[in-house]
Amino acid sequence: MPEFHTLAHDAAAALGFSYDSSAPAWLHPMMHLVLVLAPALLAATLAVQTALLLRRRLQAASATVRPPEVTTAGNWASLPRQIIHTTGKQQAALVLLSLTAMPILYLTLELPKQIVNRVLEGQDGAVMMLGYQVSQISLLFLLCGAYLAAISLNGLNKYWLNICKGRVAERFVRRLRLAVYRQWRRDQPAQRQPAIMPVLGPEAEPVGGFASELLAVPLLQGGTLATILLFMFVQDPILAAAALTVLPLQLIIVPRLQRQVNAVSRKRIRSMRQLGVLLDRQMRDAGQGALPVAHSFRHLQDLRLQIHRLKFLAKAINNFLTALTPFLFYSLGGYFVLQERVSLGALVAMLAAHKEFSAPLKDLFRFYQQSEDVRIRYQEIRSYAARSGGERRPASASRRHSLARVPAPRSL
Repeated sequence: MPEFHTLAHDAAAALGFSYDSSAPAWLHPMMHLVLVLAPALLAATLAVQTALLLRRRLQAASATVRPPEVTTAGNWASLPRQIIHTTGKQQAALVLLSLTAMPILYLTLELPKQIVNRVLEGQDGAVMMLGYQVSQISLLFLLCGAYLAAISLNGLNKYWLNICKGRVAERFVRRLRLAVYRQWRRDQPAQRQPAIMPVLGPEAEPVGGFASELLAVPLLQGGTLATILLFMFVQDPILAAAALTVLPLQLIIVPRLQRQVNAVSRKRIRSMRQLGVLLDRQMRDAGQGALPVAHSFRHLQDLRLQIHRLKFLAKAINNFLTALTPFLFYSLGGYFVLQERVSLGALVAMLAAHKEFSAPLKDLFRFYQQSEDVRIRYQEIRSYAARSGGERRPASASRRHSLARVPAPRSL
């Protein structure tokens, strides 16, 4: 395919790198992969994912027939809107702390490169810095001191961010528990829905944890990815493109596995509630046999094993794909260093940056998985609250008991 070959050459030339038949044979297919195939697949994947997301949003917005329990819980807003309404001021602080982390991160990437290029590989003698002549040893200690200050600021920023996230999570989960408890108390004691403890405990806590990450994680981890990519493109755009080579495969595989995990998670939540009903019956009637409970334990075990298999499969595939990128750096980047296109300090800095690149990418995938899991939990909590008396109250009365309007003690 001469057109394809020409396209790869043109893309490389546009990025400031020209190669011909005298280049190593392995370089040609690698440049085709990095500059043509991977970007095209990434663009197609993003387009398809965006189209699917918009379709799901439109279907959810245009749905007119809903299950009774969802309709009667309509006084509860959607989870993102509920989080913003309940913890709006605290979310603003999380956004500010997340944004201030970006320039500090860039410094932690740039300073090691300067140490290698200007000190370890620099010429002996004085160096001009800010209008002053500085010896190599003094420059080394100045750059190392700046690096120490940068990583210290980065650590303090993450500490305060985690403290604020903990406050947001506890504030929201308290409001959520109060809302569910108040709707549960509206019933007569004999008519109250059983198994409220799993709803107030293990089902509500992950929703509270997600409330602290709704804005902070996309901003912090997405900003970290953008900062690292900016640093890589400043060093060499071709190597930066190589860092994105395996991203399309990750975007294709991880969501598919997550959808399977979501289906099993929904079954597990309902099985836990059914177990609570069985145990409640045994407390009231000592003659109830233990066989149904044993079957419920077995079913829960099978569901948990399915979730483990799917999650660990996604993790193994993701780790393997992430490990492929350093191979491209060592081969393609090493060739560029030998050709004096990239300095050794820049290559070392890019390897360190890629190490940082994989962590926020994993956190974004985890955030996506968590958002899907929490969405299911929140829907189940709304359904439980609706069955706990919401359907017997008129909409005007039940609206007064929405999560957003539950009075609470002073904020943390």
